[in-house]
Amino acid sequence: MATAVQKITLSSSRDIPFNKLVLSQSNVRRVKAGVSIEELAEDIARRTLLQGLNVRPVLDAEGGETGMFEIPAGGRRYRALELLVKQKRLAKTAPVPCVVRDPGTDILGEDDSLAENIQRAPLHPLDQFRAFQALREKGHSEEDIAAAFFVGVNVVKQRLRLASVSPTLLDVYAEDGMSLEQLMAFTVTADHARQEQVWQAITGSWSKEPYQIRRMLTEKAVRASDRRAVFVGLDAYEAAGGVVLRDLFQSDDGGWLEDIALLDGLVAEKLKAEAETIAAEGWRWIEVAIDFPYGRTHGLRALEGVAADLTTEEQATIDALNAEYAKLEAEYDGADELPDEVDERLGEIEAALAAFDHRPVTYDLTDIARAGVFISIDAEGALSVDRGYVRPEDESPVGEPEQDGEADPATAGPTHADPDTPVVQRAVITIGGQVAGPEDEDDEDLNPLPDRLVTELTAERTLALRDKLANTPAVAFQAVLHKFCLDVFSRYFSHGTAMEVLVRSASFPVQAQGLKDTPAAKAIDARHKSWEERLPKDKADLWDWLTTLTGDEQAVLFAHCASFGVNALYEKGDRYGAGVSSHTVGQRIAEADRLAQAVDLDMVQAGWRPTVENYLGRVPKRRILEAVQEGAGERAAQLIDHLKKGDMAKEAERLLADTGWLPEPLRIAATEDTPVETAQAEDDGEALPEFLAGDDEEAEAEALQVIAAE
Repeated sequence: MATAVQKITLSSSRDIPFNKLVLSQSNVRRVKAGVSIEELAEDIARRTLLQGLNVRPVLDAEGGETGMFEIPAGGRRYRALELLVKQKRLAKTAPVPCVVRDPGTDILGEDDSLAENIQRAPLHPLDQFRAFQALREKGHSEEDIAAAFFVGVNVVKQRLRLASVSPTLLDVYAEDGMSLEQLMAFTVTADHARQEQVWQAITGSWSKEPYQIRRMLTEKAVRASDRRAVFVGLDAYEAAGGVVLRDLFQSDDGGWLEDIALLDGLVAEKLKAEAETIAAEGWRWIEVAIDFPYGRTHGLRALEGVAADLTTEEQATIDALNAEYAKLEAEYDGADELPDEVDERLGEIEAALAAFDHRPVTYDLTDIARAGVFISIDAEGALSVDRGYVRPEDESPVGEPEQDGEADPATAGPTHADPDTPVVQRAVITIGGQVAGPEDEDDEDLNPLPDRLVTELTAERTLALRDKLANTPAVAFQAVLHKFCLDVFSRYFSHGTAMEVLVRSASFPVQAQGLKDTPAAKAIDARHKSWEERLPKDKADLWDWLTTLTGDEQAVLFAHCASFGVNALYEKGDRYGAGVSSHTVGQRIAEADRLAQAVDLDMVQAGWRPTVENYLGRVPKRRILEAVQEGAGERAAQLIDHLKKGDMAKEAERLLADTGWLPEPLRIAATEDTPVETAQAEDDGEALPEFLAGDDEEAEAEALQVIAAE
């Protein structure tokens, strides 16, 4: 016969006047947390009490009930009711729903209090999102929902943003198949198909970090911080129908612009409008591009314009700003830290004074008729207008109209380049945000690095070497003297050299994007501009001006000029003798290594880092793995050896970021412990003359004998 199941009896519930309730010392909650008493009181006032109190009768000494009830579980609700009574919004005798425990129970009050708090399950974020969404669909605003549940409006927006995630992925999250951080990463786009595609792609991968998801979802979009986006403006882009992807869960620097074609069209339109405005000034030509390569003005003559004079009001403003700046500096001279408002004001004054340095420049109308303008966008997204450059073919004076009625093109009015004409750039094919290339190569027969890649790498090295040489006058003088000796004592022998002293500056017909923004390029340009400002305007006075310089100043200027002669570029040798030979290029690179050792060139310190664009995405997988092995270790290489080339290149960029690894064309061939003075080439007649190793006359004489023997 089956045993009857013992039935349980639930505690009875009843309404008890508020003034008959007191807090129990058995309540385990001591620390304030969560919604405040004030907020809870407002919520009770709005929707009344949603959960009754757990109470026990207060007994006297004989064990009889006194009519009072203590509260071991529900103390915060009692405090909120108490606050409403004090505010006279609730009567002292108002009935309060309570669950009354049997005073004879052997379960302690602390037990009930602890169980009520521990057994309370927090709401799943997905349930919270669905509840917020239901309220939103029924007419509640985001602000109303935030106020009702005492959370920030941004929290409500974030939860509602989860509606943009594919229902398939929401189901995965509900089953704990992904983390909340991963789910939030998918909200940067509302394209459910793309979200599911990315999730499918990373499901079998070891890398499922939220940043990886965001990167994959936005790989075909443009950052709002991109110079093109800043130039056009997000408002103009969105007004034209463009979509901006936003990330509500972390800083996104303004988001991502999804329609790149629309953005480029808006950029072209705005640049063209700017060009048409500037064309009215009468220039002969105008070149328009988003960006120009480094060295675009080589071979062009820059016009010398006249800066507009300051007006009386402008000079008074400058004087007032300088006086205010000096006063603030003197007032806080001994302070360890400037107050925020003072620091902000000093910055405003500096910006205002800097604006006066960029004075409008006027040019002679005759010069304008034969000169041109470069219009582009600078790194900050502002319009960049570089006026006043004359091409060699336009150097002849502007003539009179021909007798047959045809006007001289120099006087026929301003012309400018069509901004819609595509700018020729290096042919880097990008597919889906990845640099295109063979997915799988024959690693057994590994080919040398592509000639174009080596030329690009050595172009950057040449700039860095020029910058280093310009800051090492002694080595610059020595390098030029070396070249002079080769010219005098080896005049009948062809010799490739990295110091092309005429001075003739080598251009970079092949260069990686962004070369002009490298630290070396910026340092060279700043130094060149500084010397240009000091040189006399009339070149007939140049010789006398040079004699006024100190020896140190002459040495610094000499080093700067000599640095423009550096040519450490790799070129593919012409086997038929029409161009430079492979032998000559090899000699040039060997001497560039020697020069780099002498100036202690370090391409890592010069700012070069391996990226997908400048190296890793353009070499076979085996070279990527070799780079990671050398820079980050065998273990790091093993972590990525199973990836496809595109993903492998991206992960390699991250792994090598701070390792100081360099590809072979950027390294110095000689070993670190080989002195520069004694580095030898292999039987090619390139032994470094000993006169570069010391200043004594005997060593110099011996060196000259060696050169003569060659």
